[in-house]
Amino acid sequence: MNKQQAWYKQFWPWFLIILPMCAVIASFTTLKIAMDNSDSLVAEEYYKKGKAINMDLSKIQYARQIGMQFLVSVKDGAITLEQHGGPAYDAALNTNFYHPTLAERDFAGMVTQDAAKLYRITPSQPISGFWEVRIESFDGKWRLQKRLELTEGIEHWLN
Repeated sequence: MNKQQAWYKQFWPWFLIILPMCAVIASFTTLKIAMDNSDSLVAEEYYKKGKAINMDLSKIQYARQIGMQFLVSVKDGAITLEQHGGPAYDAALNTNFYHPTLAERDFAGMVTQDAAKLYRITPSQPISGFWEVRIESFDGKWRLQKRLELTEGIEHWLN
């Protein structure tokens, strides 16, 4: 007579246990990936930032009223800003360059004019693709911002 094996020595119980166990392990792995790679574009203080946007709009409107215009170009890896409109502005500029998806590529700084009346910025990494470009007067009275596709040899108007 054949003696029946214990359940843990048979194939089918283990097969039926392993399938749901794989699903549980996969769900925990997916949860860990989601927790480690959170979206950096979502602001935690969205209400305060929304209120600040309204104040920023008045700076942008003032820049348009006085006719501020800058020509933005990339040449040999350096970004050049040249004023073409509005009252002559010789003071420093606060500049911010925001990458649309990678927050670690963002950079900002204060730049001054050189002898040729140009503002030059040399980023630490090669710059190409879409960027949110924001320039603001040193005293914070006006601001210009625009989304630009910065490419070597192409010029864009920031107004």
